[in-house]
Amino acid sequence: MPDPTPDISSANPAKPRSYEVTDGMERAPARAMLRAVGMTDDDWDKAQVGVASSWNEVTPCNLPLDRLAKRAKDGVRAAGGFPMEFVTIAVSDGISMGHEGMRGSLVSREIIADSVECMVHSERLDALITFAGCDKSLPGMLMAAARTNVPSVFLYGGSILPGHYKDQALDIVSVFEAVGACAAGTLSVTELGEIEKRACPTEGSCAGMFTANTMASVAEAIGMSLPGSSCAPAVDRRRDDHAYESGRAVVELVSAGIRPRQIMTKEAFENAIAVTMAVGGSTNAVLHLLAIANEAGVELELDDFNRIGARVPHIADMKPHGKYHMVDLDRVGGVQVVMQELLDAGLLHGDCLTVTGRTIAENLAALDAPDPDGEVVHPLGAPLHAQGGIAVLRGSLAPNGGVVKVAGIDDLRFDGIARVFDGEELAMEAILAGNINAGDIVVIRYEGPKGGPGMREMLAVTGAMKGAGRGADAALVTDGRFSGGTHGFCVGHVAPETVDGGPIAFVQEGDRIVIDAEAHTIDLMVDDSELARRRAGWKPMSPRYTSGFLAKYARLAQGAERGAITNLID
Repeated sequence: MPDPTPDISSANPAKPRSYEVTDGMERAPARAMLRAVGMTDDDWDKAQVGVASSWNEVTPCNLPLDRLAKRAKDGVRAAGGFPMEFVTIAVSDGISMGHEGMRGSLVSREIIADSVECMVHSERLDALITFAGCDKSLPGMLMAAARTNVPSVFLYGGSILPGHYKDQALDIVSVFEAVGACAAGTLSVTELGEIEKRACPTEGSCAGMFTANTMASVAEAIGMSLPGSSCAPAVDRRRDDHAYESGRAVVELVSAGIRPRQIMTKEAFENAIAVTMAVGGSTNAVLHLLAIANEAGVELELDDFNRIGARVPHIADMKPHGKYHMVDLDRVGGVQVVMQELLDAGLLHGDCLTVTGRTIAENLAALDAPDPDGEVVHPLGAPLHAQGGIAVLRGSLAPNGGVVKVAGIDDLRFDGIARVFDGEELAMEAILAGNINAGDIVVIRYEGPKGGPGMREMLAVTGAMKGAGRGADAALVTDGRFSGGTHGFCVGHVAPETVDGGPIAFVQEGDRIVIDAEAHTIDLMVDDSELARRRAGWKPMSPRYTSGFLAKYARLAQGAERGAITNLID
């Protein structure tokens, strides 16, 4: 009979952690339980690989993940590892948008990172392969990889295919904008219903260069996903191939001793920012990259985004502001077309290590990406915008910074009059009632990380503004944040936030605000003595939640300029 108490050395590089639960006489109880989940005597010397996904049936974004996770397990086995699958939560931004449920969205990023860390730590897993689809689950998984620092590979679940109505490509943003158009009387209820029915025809994440596709591009640019894996649609069988190869790759990383913090260096984060700028990615990438960098022990600052954005042009004509969806980027060669164009111009660090064990430059050389097609991806010599797609603003209204997606606006300066709302709902009522006029700057406060709590996205508001005809001649400023589907003159992440006594707390109806995205400034045109008068005796609103996960987050949350993280100790 086989020896029931194998004594494998803890120095075995194939299982740098799991020996703690498998080796020696005293681990017989753990082995007994592991036998019940399928391990045999032939498996004790294999790396135990966590296969973690945010699969659920709540939203189409997560539906592919169960299939992909199981295919990845085949790859792990083929490479000589033992896969152990588990799942965590994921909140649907599209479904939770515009109501109280959205307060949980950003918080879910922290819960995902915490739960995956808890499993990897407690079960002494040797490696980790993660799968995600919804916006916050992608950075949550990358945060967990950086925090646990076990060999890790990330794979995106893939984007949904666009729908079609009257020769127009549709996505979820089309529906939000149709709501505003219907309220304004420029779209019938019947037409709204047709758009609703056709906008989401398959499984997968939202179709444009919104937050999920931005973070998928980031995962490839930062080196944590296999090259060429970010663009294929969710229903494409290439996703299954990427899953299998990701399973094989993570076992090879264990053998090579390559860990996430060796990959996620400062230079790798600069690559991620460069790609975000070039594709016109979501402003949420700022929050998420700051948060991931914190877990990786990398010093990343808001000013890094402006520094890189000044030299990396916006070259991919992607929704929401542009013409094309992720499936179109895939059609012309994928994110690697953008990366190759940047590398050739010296705008990427080609020597950064990746999960293949090779560098960014070596991976791109192997892919042999085509040249920019000139429509979906423009060459650097003929960019859509000379500066990158995101700008960080500072000034008297946002001393600690605010963020705007300049890829979504044509005029980089806005001088307007404040319309002030303490919460998203009041602003939405005014927009749908037709009470927002050209030249207005809608100021929405008490929506920051602590004050919300949860820093709600406001696609319902921005979509309604565009649908109501105010997408180009009115602006929005908030201590909350925006969906990756937002475009127009919308400044979010204003810090300090309202409950911390930031200047946004003291804006009054009719105040003049000047935003200059080219100069990177945002100023409240009220003199210091008047602001001092307004501050006198001021107290923030009482907390909306005093118990439960939202109250915990509000107590622990850091400012938007630090990624709205919870685990930072001052």
